Amino acid sequence: MDGDSLAARFIVDTTWDNLPATVQKKARMCLLDNLGATISGTRTEVSRIAAQFASIRMPGRGATILLHGKKATAAGAAFANGCAANGLDTDDSARYAYGHAGAQVFPTALALAEAQGSTGADLLSALVVGYEIAHRMGRCWHDHHEVYQACGSWGSVACAAVAAHLMKLEPDQVRQAIGIAEYHAPNLPMMRDIAHPAMVKHGIGWAPLTGITAAELASFGFTGIPTLFSFEKYREWVADIGRNYIMVDGVAWKAKGYACCGWAHAAVEGSRKLVDEHNVDPRQIDRIVVETFRESAALGTRLPKTTEEAQFNLAWPVAAMLVDGEIGPEQTLERRLQDETIRTLAGKVEVRESEELNELCLLFEKGDPRGRFASSVTLHLTDGRRLESGLVGGGLTFPQPGWDEDTLEEKFHWLVDPVLDKARADKLIELLWRFEEQPGVDELIGGLQGM
Repeated sequence: MDGDSLAARFIVDTTWDNLPATVQKKARMCLLDNLGATISGTRTEVSRIAAQFASIRMPGRGATILLHGKKATAAGAAFANGCAANGLDTDDSARYAYGHAGAQVFPTALALAEAQGSTGADLLSALVVGYEIAHRMGRCWHDHHEVYQACGSWGSVACAAVAAHLMKLEPDQVRQAIGIAEYHAPNLPMMRDIAHPAMVKHGIGWAPLTGITAAELASFGFTGIPTLFSFEKYREWVADIGRNYIMVDGVAWKAKGYACCGWAHAAVEGSRKLVDEHNVDPRQIDRIVVETFRESAALGTRLPKTTEEAQFNLAWPVAAMLVDGEIGPEQTLERRLQDETIRTLAGKVEVRESEELNELCLLFEKGDPRGRFASSVTLHLTDGRRLESGLVGGGLTFPQPGWDEDTLEEKFHWLVDPVLDKARADKLIELLWRFEEQPGVDELIGGLQGM
C-alpha cells in the first residue's frame, strides 16, 4: 500500500474509541490549549479583521466565529478562528513539522463539527487525525522544499485530513482531498515575514480554508495529485501511521508567560535565569548579548509598533520578561509597545549568530534528540560585572516534561480570564475534560457566545 493509501485509510478508520488512552489524554489536553490560545487571540486586530472579512465575504450560518458575534461558512469561520488561534503566538509546536499544528487543525475541526452536527468524540478524533498527518506531512514538506515555508503550507494537508474525516469521505475521496490540498497549499516564505512582520505570519488561517475547500471539492468528484506521502523516499515516514502516535511526545506547549515566537524563548530564559540567580535590577544592565541560532537571530532587535513585530522579535521579549516577569498578551498587544522602560532595555540587546547553535537547531528540525533551540546570554552590568548563562533551551522539547492537566489549566486561566472571567473559564475547563461525552459542540459554542 502506498503512502497516500496508508494515510487515507488512517483518516477514514480512526475513531475515538479505538485510540489508545495516552492519545485520548493528549487530545483532550490539546483541545484545552488550542481553545485558550483562540480565546486570547480574539483580542488582536488580525482576529477582528479576519472575523469581519469572513462574515462578509464567506457568509453563511454554518459555523461560528468565536467571540465576535458573527457566523460564516465552515471554511470562513475556520479561517477567522485560525487567525485568532495564532494571533498571539501562544499555541503549540509540532515535532518534525517545525511549526504550529493545533492552531490549524482545531479551528477546522470545530467549524466542521458545528456545521455538520458532529459529536465531541468526533471532534477529538479529528484532532488526532490532524496532528498525525501534520507531523508527517510537515516533515516531508521541509525535506522537499528548499525554501522554509510556514505552517499554513503543510497544514493545508492536515486540515484536509480533518475535514475528510469529519465529512466521512470514502478512501479514494480522501486521497483526492489531500492531493488537492497539497497542490493548492499556499506558498509561505516564512523568513520574509520574520524580516517584515505582518498579519500574514504563519499563514495559519489559509490552512483551514484550503483544507476544507479541498475536502468539499473531493466530495464532488474533483481530483488531485498524489501527495509527498506517495514518494518512495518518504514511505517510512508515513508507514507507521495508526500504530505510532507522534503527537503523544511530539506536541510541545508554550509555557504560561510566553506570547512570542518559540525561537526567542531560549534567549528569554537565559536572561531571566541570570537576573533571578544574581538578583539583578534591570536598571543595572548596560548590555545584553545574545548568542543564538540563525532563525532566532533573524528575529532582530527592532522596536515594535505592532503585536506581530513584538512577537517576531528577540529584544522585545527579553526586555519585557525582565521588566514584567512575563511576555504575555499584556506585553505584546499594541497598547503596551510604547512603554519606555521596556523600550530602553530592549535597545540594549545585541544579537550574534553562532554556528554551534545553528547545528543544534538543524538537529532539532530533523527530530534528532541531540538538537534544541538554544541560546546563551551575557549580561554586562553597569558596575563592570559580566554574567554568563551558559547554554539555555527554551522549553520546547520532545518529549516535553512537566506538563499535566493542572499546568494546562493554569495556562488556560492566564490566557482566558482577561477575556472572560475565572468562573466562566472554569466551566469551559470542566466541559473540555469530558468533551467526548458531548452529543455535539453546541454547549461549547453557545457558552462562548453568551460570554
